Amino acid sequence: MQSIGSEAELEEVLSRPDAAVLQSVRELQGDFVVLGAGGKMGPTLCRMLRRALDAAGGQQRRVLAVSRFQGGGAAAALQQHGIETQSCDLLDRDAVARLPDAENVIFMAGQKFGTSGQPEQTWAMNVLVPAIVAERYRASRIVVFSTGCVYPLMPVTSCGAREDAPLTPPGEYASSCVGRERMFDFAAQRYGTQVLQFRLCYAIDLRYGVLLDVATRVAAGQPVDVSMGWVQVIWQGDACSRAIQSLQHAASPAVALNVTGPRRISVRELAQRFGERLGCSVQYSGTESTSAWLWDATRSCELFGEPQVSVEEMIEATAAWVQRGGRVLNKPTHFEVRDGNY
Repeated sequence: MQSIGSEAELEEVLSRPDAAVLQSVRELQGDFVVLGAGGKMGPTLCRMLRRALDAAGGQQRRVLAVSRFQGGGAAAALQQHGIETQSCDLLDRDAVARLPDAENVIFMAGQKFGTSGQPEQTWAMNVLVPAIVAERYRASRIVVFSTGCVYPLMPVTSCGAREDAPLTPPGEYASSCVGRERMFDFAAQRYGTQVLQFRLCYAIDLRYGVLLDVATRVAAGQPVDVSMGWVQVIWQGDACSRAIQSLQHAASPAVALNVTGPRRISVRELAQRFGERLGCSVQYSGTESTSAWLWDATRSCELFGEPQVSVEEMIEATAAWVQRGGRVLNKPTHFEVRDGNY
């Protein structure tokens, strides 16, 4: 991966479509609607789609980014790259009904943080919204952004959760994410909707993510909690590439796909490596448990190949970003939380 010196360079690299994405958009028919496009990953995915369509001769096909777009210039930034935007509260059935039809839908909406204080809001966003959207887009092909946290914590001696593992997670957030999947499963069963549950953990953008969480704690001289002793990560550009390609693998009944890096890395090792790279001493808190959220990404690697960006490249890029004082989103992942309460 090339050296990244600015946000503009980062966004260009993250949204650069690879050959597989170009092939997918050539083979897929119709327009694209991205629901919940104003979050951390939505702008990258929309830009990648737009760039791929333009490169593949699909300039007339639409990429519509849908979100509440509450300030911050997110809609204007997308429009500058040729992406249509539409403001919509996905809890409003009538507003969702007025959204345009599209053959291809990528669903990215959801709520994680604040669940402990407002569980009803989380369940509404993670279960009621999917029910509304699944009904509205029952004739579309849908990739549903889910999470690897729908599984229980797995023994660190195991290969990680496979797609057919029981969905018995801890905490209300992850349970509501199972509810999200079940709403789209129901649409696939009742209407024949083609659905793929995109179980992603953890996407890395230099402005947020597990690696940044660890690196900034090391840089600030704060202890790194190692109670969640192991993590798996994937570069956000690789994750978006896989999401777009996954539209071709949506099916009825719905199918699930674990999307993460195939290699697990210990949090203690990450902290040590950032300490060496940043010239800082490292402090720790907690003790590694015998279980963690771990996933078997074999199937996604069989479908799409190994991720293009390695863990080593992500570590180096994150350390360099922290050293130069690159902007961060101040949205910690709380990857160390083991009871599912966010």
